[in-house]
Amino acid sequence: MFHRNCIGKQLGLAGGWVYNNDQCYMKKMLLFAIALLPAWLAAQTHLNVRVSQDFDANEPSICLDPKNPAHIVAGANLNNVYHSTDTGRTWTAQLLTSAYGVWGDPVIGVDTSGDFYFLHLSNPPGASWIDRIVCQKSTDWGLNWSPGTFMGLNGTKAQDKHWIAVNRTTNHLFVTWTEFDTYGSSNPQDSSRILFSKSTDGGNTWSAAKRLNKVSGNCIDSDDTTEGAVPCIGPNGEIYVSWAGPEGLRFDRSTDGGESWLENDLKIDDMPGGWDYQIPGLERCNGLPVTSCDLSNGPHRGTIYVNWADQRNGPADTDVWLAKSTDGGNTWSAPIRVNDDAAGRHQFLTWMAVDQATGWLWLVFYDRRGYADNQTEVYMALSRDGGATFRNFKISDAPFTPNTGNFFGDYNNLTVYNNIVRPIWTRMEGVSTDIWTALVDVEAVITTNPGEQEAVVSELEQNYPNPATVETWIPFKIRHRAAVTLQIATPDGKVLHTVFENRIFTYGKYTERVPLKEMGLPAGTYLILLSSEEKVLTKRMVVVTP
Repeated sequence: MFHRNCIGKQLGLAGGWVYNNDQCYMKKMLLFAIALLPAWLAAQTHLNVRVSQDFDANEPSICLDPKNPAHIVAGANLNNVYHSTDTGRTWTAQLLTSAYGVWGDPVIGVDTSGDFYFLHLSNPPGASWIDRIVCQKSTDWGLNWSPGTFMGLNGTKAQDKHWIAVNRTTNHLFVTWTEFDTYGSSNPQDSSRILFSKSTDGGNTWSAAKRLNKVSGNCIDSDDTTEGAVPCIGPNGEIYVSWAGPEGLRFDRSTDGGESWLENDLKIDDMPGGWDYQIPGLERCNGLPVTSCDLSNGPHRGTIYVNWADQRNGPADTDVWLAKSTDGGNTWSAPIRVNDDAAGRHQFLTWMAVDQATGWLWLVFYDRRGYADNQTEVYMALSRDGGATFRNFKISDAPFTPNTGNFFGDYNNLTVYNNIVRPIWTRMEGVSTDIWTALVDVEAVITTNPGEQEAVVSELEQNYPNPATVETWIPFKIRHRAAVTLQIATPDGKVLHTVFENRIFTYGKYTERVPLKEMGLPAGTYLILLSSEEKVLTKRMVVVTP
């Protein structure tokens, strides 16, 4: 077993958490832990935690146990497994092995007993590449894994792009995926289809695969290929699933545990431009759909949501979309745009989850609204009114710039329960990629006044430490996209040093390090000037001799 450090562990946050039913920790313990943080980290609204920085990982999946949300299991390409016992503050890493081979597309699920499942593609020695979907099980929260069982084996046909859903009433497992006659083939005789299998005995055995889609796709692995089947469970045990393909976004359902399905697939949206498109700096990108259903006791119980991204507004303007159904998938709303920025920027690789304790809808996606180049941030969106409106907020603590030489995978992921929100994403670090999560501060998200965001461009907070000697940290908030300048001046306003000038910031909270010793500032009193849209905010700063 390999041990990986993250910010939380480095700051001494491992251990000492108190768990009580569905609550992941007591507030007084959280306040104690926050008190251990250096001031500049404690000021971050959504603390970013590195899950792993090894193996050039990508395409992460994450899942928490609703009965014990302290336990979270994550995975990443090709065979990385991560385990946390403190709701994602610290992580332990290991490598997954199987006699069937482990060939990526990690998918994590959890059942009502707290047993976790890791589903992945196969690469068995002496057999066909990706010839089955493999399921490995852990009964100790991700520390040890079974050798694995499998589904979908069908000669040399390729089995790909799977996902799992768990009926938390029956504890039955449901998996949907794509089968290719010949992966990557342009032969019109080769086709792709959406398949389904289930297990009623905790993943020990799997039913024979059933075909769901009525219209076949091709095998090219592009717009006219049927892919993106993510199942979910309805309030009465229904199984819902959507996918993308030659007919756009399509939907199917079963009301008898997967034994029978609709005679005809239902249309959600045409998905103009298709699901396969280019994003500058990425080797490839897709807008494949994610399906989820509200099982809470809130006002939107039973609502089905489908989330995807496409370029209907042009190749330079990728957007995140949502459609919803309140009648079991028979009819669907017009697409609702989730990202709230101006036109002309890219939002991509989206994922969605419903908090089944609150009924709130959460989404995570890459976002370039603040940049004209390939710099990328990670944003989330929250809807508390059944997808009618969304609040966007940034969760990454700094931008990164991907390049086509590093594979970013086909998805990021998200797990939520009872206001514990843990997104997971791939980030470029130097010449390689690693995996990050964020400890989303839900209270900070929901207490921000939306009107304040429009009325006030920025807010300057007091620097710390103050008085300062060698260096200081200056926290500030940006309410909407703006060009911002930060300067140090004499008490009468004469600028002595410009920290940065006309730097573009988007909505979020930031902290800037100011190297006072390097600047050569003598002991004395100074002004901090934060300028944006012709407004200048000031704070008084004292510098003392070390």
